[in-house]
Amino acid sequence: MSLAPALAIILARAGSKGVPGKNTALVAGRPCVEWTIEAALNATTVSRTLVSSDDSHALAIAARMGATPAPRPAHLADDTARVDDAARHAAASLDLAPDTPIVILYANVPVRPAGLIDHAVSLLRDARADSVQSYAPVGKHHPWWTARLDPSGRVSPWEGNVLNRGVFRRQDLPPAFVPDGGVLVVTRAALFLQVPDVPEGPHAFFGADRRGVTTAEGDVVDIDAAIDLIVADAVLRGRHATAEARPHGAR
Repeated sequence: MSLAPALAIILARAGSKGVPGKNTALVAGRPCVEWTIEAALNATTVSRTLVSSDDSHALAIAARMGATPAPRPAHLADDTARVDDAARHAAASLDLAPDTPIVILYANVPVRPAGLIDHAVSLLRDARADSVQSYAPVGKHHPWWTARLDPSGRVSPWEGNVLNRGVFRRQDLPPAFVPDGGVLVVTRAALFLQVPDVPEGPHAFFGADRRGVTTAEGDVVDIDAAIDLIVADAVLRGRHATAEARPHGAR
């Protein structure tokens, strides 16, 4: 039995308080959203890419690159709009097979590893999971090293009675991971809240069986602050310089 190819939905709303216009800001000489569109179009498991946006510039970029523009209504593009509502709006315009994986990508993530999308889609299918999300190691920002500071500057543990859980070397910390924004893949049933016995909440569209794929520290750059634009620009320019320096025909 053949499997339905995945649908990619790129979310690219116009508004942003942290970095205004970040989804179309230039990163390594290209509008930020272009990098995500390119990643979706290059994924072998994806057959169609939609760009959901209230930004005419982002929609024009989508059309130029061969993706499908999906205009988003204003009530799904403000600061209170939820990711799953916007994704459902875009997906509802299509007649999708029940087994279609839906890849949700953020336009403000110009840096992600090659093959990440296909890896996540493959795990969703192989595990018959409801969702797969990418996670990065937290490194030195580990939850065990989180503390509280009162107004006087007095330090106390975030949890428990021992500061840093008594661990002071990074290599002694247990592995911990945080969602990095690189990719999220959900089943159609999960996105449309049709998985039984899933409690209500903002992550109900992840379904019941939630899996993760890991990326290396720094593999994904999610632009939420101005410094992230600088980092992403440097990473992408570095990749280009490395590729240009390879001998002709090298892989």
